[in-house]
Amino acid sequence: MKSTELIMGMPITVEVVGSTNETPLKEVFDYFRHVDETFSTYKDESEISRINRGEISWEEFSPEMKEVFDLSKQTKLETEGYFDIITPQGLYDPSGLVKGWAIYKAALLLKERNYNRFFIDAGGDVQVSGKNGEGNLWSVGIRHPFEQDKIVKVLHLTSQGIATSGTYIRGQHIYNPHQPKRLLTEIVSLTLIGPNVYEADRFATAAFAMGRAGINFIERLSGFEGYMIDKHGIATQTSGFAKYTQV
Repeated sequence: MKSTELIMGMPITVEVVGSTNETPLKEVFDYFRHVDETFSTYKDESEISRINRGEISWEEFSPEMKEVFDLSKQTKLETEGYFDIITPQGLYDPSGLVKGWAIYKAALLLKERNYNRFFIDAGGDVQVSGKNGEGNLWSVGIRHPFEQDKIVKVLHLTSQGIATSGTYIRGQHIYNPHQPKRLLTEIVSLTLIGPNVYEADRFATAAFAMGRAGINFIERLSGFEGYMIDKHGIATQTSGFAKYTQV
């Protein structure tokens, strides 16, 4: 069973191998709608918007919000401050972590329902589990940042997550907290493969903020591989990345 819906301002595709009804898909899509209603900085009545207006104190935060804030603090420490949910305007925006976190939570929901072979793609960030309907590894493409109808690499994954940070679709929405006024122009795309999509997403955001140094940061991360494309179209990959391009 496979379906796509537009939620959180992006297409979300869910495929569950072996499912003959729409119940697991509906539960996942309903969960993503809940996340959007809670964390969207574009919705005036979302919890994060109310926090930014000073209407809610820490004691009144939902358990999910407290979890995301705690994870954000942890990620800031682990990335030497290159990940920060406080924007240059002084507002909270946890979107650099929330998407991967939400995909990972959706994956856990499916596993709790005893579904162990699935694919969740939210705006290009992906969590896979088990093998696809043909019994093969799941195939995930990295989009060409300059010719977006093309794929530069096809990766073959099982029970892992992949996330891409870049400026080629949404423009300069990522910033370096250490130099918030400086545009990030050295690289245009950075893809990270990790043990799950939450880990991949948060470190991809931080590594992109590091510029060219980001790929070296990924190289030092145990259990992660990365693929970076700079403004000239030149790609750099970590030492173990190539194994995911082989069937």
